[in-house]
Amino acid sequence: MLNNILADIVNALKAFTLGDFLDILLVAFILYSFFRLIKDTKAYQMAIGLGIVLLLFLVSQWANLIVTQRIIRSFITYLIIAVIILFQGEIRRFLTSIGSRSFRKHSSFKSLLEKSEEILLAIEYLSTNKIGALIAFEKEVSLNSYAKRGTEIDAVLSKDLLVSLFYLNSPLHDGAVIIQENKIKAAGCLLPLPAAYKLGKHFQTRTRHLAALGLSHETDAAVIIVSEETGTISIATEGNLERGLDKKQLKEYLLDYLK
Repeated sequence: MLNNILADIVNALKAFTLGDFLDILLVAFILYSFFRLIKDTKAYQMAIGLGIVLLLFLVSQWANLIVTQRIIRSFITYLIIAVIILFQGEIRRFLTSIGSRSFRKHSSFKSLLEKSEEILLAIEYLSTNKIGALIAFEKEVSLNSYAKRGTEIDAVLSKDLLVSLFYLNSPLHDGAVIIQENKIKAAGCLLPLPAAYKLGKHFQTRTRHLAALGLSHETDAAVIIVSEETGTISIATEGNLERGLDKKQLKEYLLDYLK
């Protein structure tokens, strides 16, 4: 039996072509990109579960377990539908990232890094004075479609300008501010709300937090939220919400994610 397996391997290697190599490379890239996208999310555990089911199916084929094969095959159609439903957010974000890459260069991050202290000072001021804020930072997926929903600012980022946009009497204080590189692209922007099933059974929060989660589900943006009631600073990335950050924690989290 071992000789037959070795012979099959040798024959497969002989018939191996450049097209086969490119095919394997492409599949590996797709799988890598998908698992990188769902890493540290609930979808990651679901993907592992689906992988185990697939492994069982392959084992049942190899061992000729007819009953097991029939049971798994009967669920394959429903499994495909379940994957589309459960991973719709991740699939949408994956396709969006392919279709709207901004191809940010290192200089873009450097520009943002130079303004990081201005950003942190503004957020610290907003938090201390309990002024509600919602600030989205573009990473690789373009936020232009969301910027168009607000008022174009297109101004160099500064502490005073950022703070003034969220003052209670400001006509733009209710929406989100979108930041691209070292500029405030737009303000008063409407962000998408997440699907209810993604929030968990006991999830309760305000609209700003929901909007931040919604955008982080749809894109790879980092979204900072300052609570109007408590002044608590939170950040949403990849569908996850981190609460109660101080200035140092926020800086490390934000720059490490955007880098």
